[in-house]
Parts: sequence; C-alpha cells; structure tokens
Amino acid sequence: MANSAAKPMTKTQLVSAVADQMGGDKKTATAALDAIAAVVSREVASGGAVTLPGIGKVACRARPERQVRNPQTQEMMTKPADKQVKVTVAKALKDVVNS
Repeated sequence: MANSAAKPMTKTQLVSAVADQMGGDKKTATAALDAIAAVVSREVASGGAVTLPGIGKVACRARPERQVRNPQTQEMMTKPADKQVKVTVAKALKDVVNS
C-alpha cells in the first residue's frame, strides 16, 4: 500500500485500510476517524495539544502581531496576532520511514 510519490490516500481509502486493520466494518472505521478528527480539532482550537502515539503531536501556537512586507508593492503593514497549527512528527514514525 506504499504510495511513494503518488497521490495522498483519500478518506475512503483510509477508512478501508483502517477497517481491514481492525477487522471491523467501514462504518465503525469512519466513526472512529471522525471522532479522532473532532477531538483533535476541538483541543487544538482551544489552544491545547494532542499527541497521536506513533504519529506525532498536533499543537496550536500563538504568533504575535508583526510587521510584514507586501511582495507586490513592497509596502510594510502590520499583521495582527494569530494562531498557527504545528505538527511535530514522532521519532517512531521517522524511524519507520527511514528504515
């Protein structure tokens, strides 16, 4: 199932793979993936972080107000403070990929 340089796995393909891995049906796998996505979204949106064992850590990082340059006009402008989602890949996943 390695898609080295191909298109990313779709949700349908992921659901099928998870259902096969669990020995369950696609409805259960879909519910599990949707629940994980909802929990991660809710936690990260509130400023927290979630560690997905063997995959990585998803966290929210606040960025302060800063000066940026418009590349077309070269004009400096103030960009308001915002939040950025950061994903840190787990060492275990890096080791699997590089082995």
